[in-house]
Amino acid sequence: MTDTDVMERKRVSEIPLHGPEAFEAMRKVGRMTAECLDLLAEHAQPGVTTDFLDRIAFEFIRDHGAYPACLHYRGYTKTICTSINHVVCHGIPNDKPLRDGDIVNIDVTLILDGWHGDSSRMYYIGEVSRRAQRLCEITYECLMRGIAAVKPGATTNDIGAAIQTYAEAERCSVVRDFCGHGLGRVFHDSPTILHYVEPAYNVELKPGMLFTIEPMINLGRPQVKVLSDGWTAVTRDRSLSAQFEHTVGVTETGVEVFTYSPKGYDKPPYGVA
Repeated sequence: MTDTDVMERKRVSEIPLHGPEAFEAMRKVGRMTAECLDLLAEHAQPGVTTDFLDRIAFEFIRDHGAYPACLHYRGYTKTICTSINHVVCHGIPNDKPLRDGDIVNIDVTLILDGWHGDSSRMYYIGEVSRRAQRLCEITYECLMRGIAAVKPGATTNDIGAAIQTYAEAERCSVVRDFCGHGLGRVFHDSPTILHYVEPAYNVELKPGMLFTIEPMINLGRPQVKVLSDGWTAVTRDRSLSAQFEHTVGVTETGVEVFTYSPKGYDKPPYGVA
């Protein structure tokens, strides 16, 4: 979601609260989303094109009775987003081969029985520099700290504070132009989940809320720009960027993560040949 979407969400007064049936549906779609990302880990190698990965994802989703939420969304023409190195998010798959040393975020959203599952992970392509690995490790830790802040009575700024404090302590920056979002039967819903503290926007978390947490962390400055294709967002200083994303639900006692990997592939390296 963009900063414009953030302003739209700020005008939404009613945030959907979901019951047990919705949580069960989100478990199913979340697991399938994670399984798709697990499958892509077996193919994300030097020399492979992101178009090829896109086809694998489309076939997996189709063969499992689901539908790719991004395909034809606001004119987007692919199933997944593939954001390489200094691409922050919304990179469009193409016929350019991945290179040894690349890091790539793959973002998958699918629809199963009318419910949305949304998740993304970083993938190491061949031998990756320690600098790039460190960024991915920091970003994953930001995600997990954000998730740990979720419980009834906490606020969206508690999530943002957990992420921002850790990222900046590690001398990285948090992207402000994109954010997490509510979802369920709607792809982008309220509440907005900012990955930094914003005093002007702070929502209390309640049981039944469903949303994504998806911090984008840069090695350099936080500023981004969107390329002429209207989708691909890159760091203005061309520094490396990384992102991890899970779909979660607020429970009576804490948080449930719907998109954990069944294979334990939530962060790289994934242990595949």
